[in-house]
Formats: sequence, C-alpha cells, structure tokens
Amino acid sequence: MGQDRESWGFDPNTPNIARLYDYYLGGKDNFAADREAAERILSVAPEVRLAARENRAFLGRAVRFLAQSGITQFLDIGTGLPTQGNVHEVAGEIVDRPRVVYVDKDPIVLGHARAILAGRGDTTVVEGDLRRPEEILNDADVVKALDFTKPMGLLLVAIMHFITDEDDPARILTTLRDALPQGSHLVLSHGTRDTRAEAVEAGTQVYRNSTAPLVLRSRDEIRALFDGFDLVDPGLVWVPEWRPAQAGVLDPPEKSLILCGVGRKS
Repeated sequence: MGQDRESWGFDPNTPNIARLYDYYLGGKDNFAADREAAERILSVAPEVRLAARENRAFLGRAVRFLAQSGITQFLDIGTGLPTQGNVHEVAGEIVDRPRVVYVDKDPIVLGHARAILAGRGDTTVVEGDLRRPEEILNDADVVKALDFTKPMGLLLVAIMHFITDEDDPARILTTLRDALPQGSHLVLSHGTRDTRAEAVEAGTQVYRNSTAPLVLRSRDEIRALFDGFDLVDPGLVWVPEWRPAQAGVLDPPEKSLILCGVGRKS
C-alpha cells in the first residue's frame, strides 16, 4: 500500500494497452483502472472481447502458416502479455526449436515474458520501441538471436494502431522491411475506422487516456502498410476471415473491428 508508482516501475492508475488486451482475453494481469476502461468500451461494443480473441487466433493461424512455409525465426514486436498460444509454442508444433524474439517496451510485459521464458534458449525477450525500429534491429540480443540472411516472420499484430501519424508509420515499415531478406513475411493486424461508429468513438476516447492513443485507419491506409510485400491469399480481410479453421464465430466478420493480412517480401 505504501508503494508509489515510481517503485512499481509503472502507473497502475493509468489504463495500459497490454493490460486492456489481457482483460479482453480473460486474463488476470490487469488492474482496476484497466478493467474500468475496458468496461466502458465493452458497454458500447461488447463484441470487442470476442474480437480480441479472434485477433489472437489470427496470430496463431498466421504463425502456423509461416512455419509450414519453412519460416523458422520470428521477430514479434509489441508482443503483449504472454498468454496461451504464444509464437514459440505455435511455431514449435511444426518446426524444431524455432527462434523467436519478443519485443515490447512495457515493463510489465517484459517482466512476465522473461519470467515465463527463462531457460528457453531459442526465445529472447528484448526491450524496444516500435517507433525506433533502427534500435530494435541493431540491438545486440536481436542480432545474436536472428539470422538476417535468412527469411523470417515479422509480426506486428494489433500494434500499428498505437502508432500515430506523427510517428510516421510508413517510415517504420520501410525500415523494418528493408532489413528483411527476400522470402520474409509480414503478419499485421490493425483496427479500422471503417466500421461501427459507436465502437470507434468509444475506443478512441478510452485509449486517449491510456498509455497510448488508438489510431484507427481506413482499409486503404492499412493496405499501404504492406507496401513492398505481396499479400498472400485471401489478402487484406477481417481477422475471422483469414484462413479460418472453422466457420467464423463473429457474424458479420466486420464486428471484429480489425483488418489483417500476411505479406511476402519478394
């Protein structure tokens, strides 16, 4: 009770984007401020909880697709709090000892990830900020863990919509793309404003007072983030529509509020 926010290393009274996502997924690594903020969104758009799960399921299907395509190393930026179906677990079902680097700037995420992944020689946890991609690419642990002469999977799942226009998302994607060898894949999902106005308004208002603002973009703006990558089938679609294992749970699929795609660098 006597600890202040500096001794925690974070402010538990400010809604946190990683903890909000954890709450949507049914996790317990969140605080009252996170739950209150999340419920304000859910009161207007209750489908957000299921949309978060659909987004997580897309990540799993995309990683599985990459692993089946021969990709054995992954750079996951903005990884969020560990939960079921982490990248190394999904890829490890298909390839032997995949190399995975998890990158996040959140101290809670880093602490949980390092504790859970301690002793796993093929996984690395790195502190890094997507707004400064050069620092991530030049990080000694990243360079040691990944072979940038061989194809890899770059995962930007539900993270680019926390990058403002002032941060220049095109520059970030260009920097990362140029560092990847041919045959690498970009896995990206992004919230869009081309859907329910009530949900868009509620989400942007709540996240305005969180650790990062929510910047929802149009379909065309999201497609532009794949510049330099060839979208694989089925292209840029709602998250439940990307190679679903079964019939979509969300009907109509645009209730997911999130567009996604996988692109290959040729």
